Amino acid sequence: MTELTSYQFDFGLQAAASGYTKVSPETLYTQELGYGFTAGSTVYGRSRGGVDPLRNDFCIPHKAVFLADIPDGVYRISLLLGDLIADTSTVIRAGEGKFVLDTLNVPSGQFLRDGFSLCIRSGQLRLSFSGAAPRINALEIVPDLEGLTVFVAGDSTVTDQPEDGYPYAGWGQMLPGFFKPGVAVDNRALSGRSTRSFIHEGLFSGIMADIRPRDYLFIQFGHNDSKVDEARHTEPFTTYKENLLTMITEARSAGAIPVLVTSMHRRNFDADGVIRDSHGDYPVAMRELAAAEQVPLIDLHEKSRRLFEAYGPEGSKDLFMWSYPGEFIQHPAGVQDNTHFQILGGRLLAELVVEGIREAGLHDLVIYLRQG
Repeated sequence: MTELTSYQFDFGLQAAASGYTKVSPETLYTQELGYGFTAGSTVYGRSRGGVDPLRNDFCIPHKAVFLADIPDGVYRISLLLGDLIADTSTVIRAGEGKFVLDTLNVPSGQFLRDGFSLCIRSGQLRLSFSGAAPRINALEIVPDLEGLTVFVAGDSTVTDQPEDGYPYAGWGQMLPGFFKPGVAVDNRALSGRSTRSFIHEGLFSGIMADIRPRDYLFIQFGHNDSKVDEARHTEPFTTYKENLLTMITEARSAGAIPVLVTSMHRRNFDADGVIRDSHGDYPVAMRELAAAEQVPLIDLHEKSRRLFEAYGPEGSKDLFMWSYPGEFIQHPAGVQDNTHFQILGGRLLAELVVEGIREAGLHDLVIYLRQG
């Protein structure tokens, strides 16, 4: 097993702080170097003077991507941001658009250190930077050997949607931003998967290869289990339950804690503004299994019904991937999608999952939830 180590980067124009590796606006990533900004990143640098080498200079990453080659594992990522003479506002995403932090706004003359835990599975850290007035002063990457990981198994409503689909977002993509350092979210959900295909394609065994005692496994399936094709179809009270039980049993055998999450509703209203159910017996079967096996349950099926009905037939379009022609550059013809979510919807569903974490008494996770 590769021994994990720590990495420290000092961004800006002046000499590096002791123990840090300097990153200037011209530091471009190469395999030989193992770190740097990607080609095409827009990065500037400034120096304000002063005696603190981490605060007296910085990089200004306008729509930039920073890469660092590091061994797979769980790490605490800590960032220092600020400017002695200007207000700053920085947006940071990890991997392919994972929402790990809210926008970081720092008043002039002040500095903020914030961070998150992150699973590295591809041998490389990827951070993207943008914002109204972005800054990056320093970055520290430290192995998190005691932290917990929340693995997520699910479908397209959960997955980390790719950046070229912006603003599509699954709730698992938004979940990391609700946790302080100490809990990492490893979202293995993939579009189009059912309990059957997730297991048969080896995706579940991939989770089991990495899961550790005390980690959590959140499981949400149902949208695709009802599909008629042989590769995905299951029956609610037989094969669907059997597949879920396989995941529960193996997670428990590894010392991890399984959590079942019922599928959220689609945007499907009747004439009275009441949601029509499109999942049939699948949520019923999951509730029955959770009760029989004493597995924590987050009833996103019921929670989402209340949420969508509160927004109503028109207002709920703001949650789902509805857009007009020309509204989003990635979708020039517009989209009318009643199953998948844009960022607001993904965030609100993640909030409901967090609400369910509190209600289920998952205290090892609750203590790491951010306030607000």
